Amino acid sequence: MSTSTDPARRTSASGPSRRRVLGGAGAGLALSTALPRPAKAAAPPLLGTYDVVVVGSGAAGMTAALTAAGQGLSCVVVEKAATFGGSAARSGAGVWIPNNAVILGAGVPDTPAKAATYLAAVAGDDVPADRQRAFLGHGPAMLSFVMAHSPLRFRWMEGYSDYYPELPGGLAQGRSVEPDQLDGNILGAELARLNPSYMTVPAGMVVFSADYKWLVLSAVSAKGLSVATECLARGTKAALLGQKPLTMGQSLAAGLRAGLLSAGVPVWLNTPLTDLHMENGSVTGAVVSRDGAPGLLRARRGVIVGSGGFEHDAAMREQYQEQPIGTAWTVGARENTGDGIRAGRRAGAALDLMDDAWWGPAIPLPDQPYFCLAERTLPGGLLVNAAGARFVNEAAPYSDVVHTMYERDRPGAPHIPAWLIVDQNYRNRYLFKDVAPTFVFPDAWYDSGAVHKAWTLDALAASTGVPAAALRTTVDRFNSLARGGDDTDFGRGDSAYDHYYTDPSIRPNSCLAPLWLPPYHAFRIVPGDLGTKGGLLTDARARVLRPDGSVIPGLYAAGNASAAVMGRSYAGAGSTIGPAMTFGYIAARDAAGLS
Repeated sequence: MSTSTDPARRTSASGPSRRRVLGGAGAGLALSTALPRPAKAAAPPLLGTYDVVVVGSGAAGMTAALTAAGQGLSCVVVEKAATFGGSAARSGAGVWIPNNAVILGAGVPDTPAKAATYLAAVAGDDVPADRQRAFLGHGPAMLSFVMAHSPLRFRWMEGYSDYYPELPGGLAQGRSVEPDQLDGNILGAELARLNPSYMTVPAGMVVFSADYKWLVLSAVSAKGLSVATECLARGTKAALLGQKPLTMGQSLAAGLRAGLLSAGVPVWLNTPLTDLHMENGSVTGAVVSRDGAPGLLRARRGVIVGSGGFEHDAAMREQYQEQPIGTAWTVGARENTGDGIRAGRRAGAALDLMDDAWWGPAIPLPDQPYFCLAERTLPGGLLVNAAGARFVNEAAPYSDVVHTMYERDRPGAPHIPAWLIVDQNYRNRYLFKDVAPTFVFPDAWYDSGAVHKAWTLDALAASTGVPAAALRTTVDRFNSLARGGDDTDFGRGDSAYDHYYTDPSIRPNSCLAPLWLPPYHAFRIVPGDLGTKGGLLTDARARVLRPDGSVIPGLYAAGNASAAVMGRSYAGAGSTIGPAMTFGYIAARDAAGLS
């Protein structure tokens, strides 16, 4: 085991890790001063009265609505977009829920004590212990409830490690689950209103998130070829049965929507939230725009805000987050512009974690950013800064890589953008995004400056603006470490997590291989994200809090509209969706008077 100098790998029982202190004094509750509310005007026309009004039709909102209906409450979901599903529908839909029935049934050796110890180590002091307990205590029941009240079923993502499996309570085989295959025909005409996925599955194939790591290796691995064949067989079977097969986020969103259809819960699309309706300091409804006109939806028991983050609002990102930042690098749903967060703040809510996001290295391709998972981890590639030096364990959890980019980015030593450098041997072996091994990349990638290619490292350095001598020195050093199989500089391969998106045929370290075969390729790397992480501060019952800690009666929040229960870290695959669904469930139960 090497000694790592990578801050993404440093954890200590005696003090806070880098993940817990990033952001400085300007972050957190210092941002929570309430905005003044405009002078009270006459209430807009009444559109209806329900027990619960849910804002947003993503994983948090639809789970909340399904739960409310299951408790006998009347409910309506309002959605800003013309489609339902939000960012969840676009995602791979991993769901991180310790001790759920699916993983326990598969023999995963999880226990409540292990999960509590692990989450405490990951989230640290950024998140109150009672919120952590609420997530862990209600998560398994939430997943079982969803399976009992919708057609959704889930599969264990075997081998997808917790992101810090070496921490106490961490599991190297992972706790994450993902939705099983679902036939979209169950939605009828409503299927046309499902938000499309972020990446299109190849025609004729049915692919799960857990398949992706093997599809990347299908040109060099018998297991990879077998998985690709299985994906094709699933697609063929579905076609013969006349099915419209859905997996990943498409399955999750469709399954939740099917549950709402069965429960008779209306989902109003093209209906954005414009404000919260308040009476005597309590939230008693939501003001929305319906058919272009304002209207009021009264809520007897509460309004649950599940409207997503603010990743597509340039002004909010400029106000709260570190530079450089913008709206062009996120893969979150484009309608996520912080509407629910701003409305909550006008109602007096505290905010937290507004400087943070569910970060990940991204390539700014001309059509949309590409969120890198396997590509930066596979052997035969390395990340360098503008000075041509490595600065991080490339296989570290993706949020840690971007945190490190921001920490080290400064005048005279820029780390944004960084560059992923690979050789042709890498390109001959591995799928890159949706481009097969040996195939050339689209011209538009090169024309945009996102990708560069050259026959020598010096020429590649000239093309990217990186010092040639420094790049040669860095690659020589990396190659020496790769041949020995021990990254003594940054510890790549020290964690079980590092080996998930790698090539098992490479020895002695599946994360490391030298770069030796021209031409060489460079990919521009920027701080991408799956969505922002900060929002309305909530308690263990998902109730929104004021800066003094008091509860705003009638107002709940879940998902990326609320400050994350993960704090500044990321426990495992699905640490966004798992808590989003769980706190939506908790909010609805609390509105129903259940603990």
